[in-house]
Amino acid sequence: MTRVRRISGQVSALEKALEADADCDGVLQQAASIRGAVQGLMSQLLEGHLREHVAASQPKALRELEPVFAVLRSYLR
Repeated sequence: MTRVRRISGQVSALEKALEADADCDGVLQQAASIRGAVQGLMSQLLEGHLREHVAASQPKALRELEPVFAVLRSYLR
């Protein structure tokens, strides 16, 4: 929930910046920050789902998923 709240705050700040016709550089930077935060959240959600629902009852499957988790973390940065 901490990540979701942080993303919500970032989106609110972006909305205010757009309403205030803020400098393009700042708006673009804020949008990029939001994108990164959402991708981090997506990575965390996917990993949690795979751990809890796909591999929970199979320790071997969890070991085999570790490389997948590493790729997800790298890809969704």
